[in-house]
Amino acid sequence: MPRIHGFAIATGAAMTAATMTLLSSPPSGAAAPAQTGGGPSAQQLAAQARAGLQKARSVHLGYADRGAQATTSRTLPTAMDLSLDQGGDCTGTLTMGGHGGTVQIVKRGTDVWLKPDAAYWKAELAGNRSSSTTASFQNRYIHGTTSSGLLSGIASACDLKSLQQVATGGPALPSSLKKGARTALGGTPVIPLSFRGNGLTSTLYVTADPTHHLYRAAQQGPGTDLALTFTGYDRPVVLKIPPANQTVDISTVQAQLTGG
Repeated sequence: MPRIHGFAIATGAAMTAATMTLLSSPPSGAAAPAQTGGGPSAQQLAAQARAGLQKARSVHLGYADRGAQATTSRTLPTAMDLSLDQGGDCTGTLTMGGHGGTVQIVKRGTDVWLKPDAAYWKAELAGNRSSSTTASFQNRYIHGTTSSGLLSGIASACDLKSLQQVATGGPALPSSLKKGARTALGGTPVIPLSFRGNGLTSTLYVTADPTHHLYRAAQQGPGTDLALTFTGYDRPVVLKIPPANQTVDISTVQAQLTGG
């Protein structure tokens, strides 16, 4: 049976969650004093950014993994571009590594619609059935629920509450967290906060405006090049539910791929 890698993205979700641990609680105790140059300290900025993410009703998430493992593997995502909210609604795209194609995603509550492109199906069916056997569902959305074993993995990558929960549960940020000079990313003024550990450099880019939202969390080092970018705080997620004549039930896909 084909792996149907685009539908079971628990590995990608775990990678996202690992990066989210950068947002864990600053060490307990008295607040760190403002650093030279005035303004909030690194710990204060990190705490405010973390609190803002926890309270966000919705957010736009950009995920990029440029590490060698992801970019050469057809079973790992190298990019996600998602708008998601606390109600479990989500829309966007997932791009697989190793030229494994792209999947469009729509999620409303527990219902999920996925539309893989031709490159995805070519990668998925290599060495298996001819693509002619899937003519009835190519260029259509595959519909199911998160109760499906093939779709459940998407819930953790496409659920803001899950990301917010992970952001609260990691180890404390080290006291060595360093506040850098104000700069700009994508035209957004930000303040970098960085630390090193396990051979990796982790950096939180917090917006320089008074809200001090998290703009990006990044991690770099041997074999690792991850980034999460957060924009569109509290903007409503607008879903376009595919019409029935453009969908096929996931049970049909499973039956055809297994010869059932």
